[in-house]
This record gives sequence, C-alpha cells and structure tokens, in this order.
Amino acid sequence: MIKVVVVDDQTLVRQGICTLLELSDKVQIVGQADNGLQALNVIEETNPDIILSDIRMPEMDGIQLVAKLAELKVDIPIILLTTFDDHETVLQGIQSGARGYMLKDVSLEQLVGAIETVMRGETMVQPAITERVLKGLVSGNQADDSASNNSKIEKLTGRETEVLRMMSGGYSNKEIASAMSLSEGTVKNHVSNVLSKLGVRDRTRAVLKAVEAGIL
Repeated sequence: MIKVVVVDDQTLVRQGICTLLELSDKVQIVGQADNGLQALNVIEETNPDIILSDIRMPEMDGIQLVAKLAELKVDIPIILLTTFDDHETVLQGIQSGARGYMLKDVSLEQLVGAIETVMRGETMVQPAITERVLKGLVSGNQADDSASNNSKIEKLTGRETEVLRMMSGGYSNKEIASAMSLSEGTVKNHVSNVLSKLGVRDRTRAVLKAVEAGIL
C-alpha cells in the first residue's frame, strides 16, 4: 500500500480527505499535520511514500513545504490540493518542485489515480487546472517572445506535438497510447523526446514551455 501523509490546517477538510482515502485499498494514511512546519516532524516520524498538502496554511504553507523538503534533500513527492484556481499559485507550486496539483473537489478515483501517477515518477496536474494555467499564461502575455524561444528549441515531429497536446490535458501515457492507437512504450519514448527537445525534466514544465514558445 502507498503510505500517505495529509497536511491541511482545516481539520474537517483534512479528516474528510483521510476518510475518503481510507475507502481505497491502495493507500494507507500514516500521518496528519496542521501546517508545513508540523508536517516536517510527521514526515520524519512516518516516512511516507507521498504527501498530500493544502497550499494556504499558517506558519509554513504548501509551497514552502515543497521548497523546504527539496532543501533538506527529502525525496518524497508532494501533490498540492487547493480550492483556488489561481494560475500564478499553480505555477509557483510547479516551479517549487510539486509533482501534482489538484482541486479538492476531486473524486476518490481521481485522487487515487493521481497518487499512483505521481508514484510512477510522472507529474499529475488536473486537466481543469492545466487549462486555467495555459489561459493565464496567454492572457498574461507571457508568450510574447515565442519567436526567440522557438529558435532555441529543437523542432518537434508531428507525432511528438500530438503527444504534447495530450500531455497538456493531463493524460497519462496509458491514456495517450489508447487515444492514439500506440503502445505505451512508444508513447513513453515520444514523451522522453519531447522533454529532451524542450530541455525540461517533467511533463508540466514541458507544457508550460511549449505555451511560452508558441508551440501550443
């Protein structure tokens, strides 16, 4: 089972998430914390496989928790949960090293699926949030220098661009493979090529850089 620590300053919300996850036979709640500072001690005591954390909390928020764990070289992935759709906050979380980003109103199936995706080493950003991030980037005119960015990026093949578009929707390799009638291994190779050509280390950064460069 996947060991999970849940961090949220709102007791009812935190307990609600824990109660929801306890319905699954794939995860085990091993600890809870009210804020990022308290979470550091809980994480040290329980050694979880993954952390689910709220973003806005007193003393140490979710983004600060991600940054602190990176500073301490604690390699435990974090999925940030939020009720907000502020694209700037999403970007901050991604840039700080969060491996997932989801709204709190997700279903049990979606949340467990996100946990499993992140545990496989992939990044999971809920499609609805990805759309808002992309729209925010465009409305914020952050793609104005697309021509100069494009010149520094190795050209993607047509198939790689198709895969990248699917990635922007938050789809997993398995889902992309099914939609494009490809093997999962072939999709994995295309994803690796996309990351390499864009000079990024994960799927979310690939999508963001592609938008900035005018590829998407």
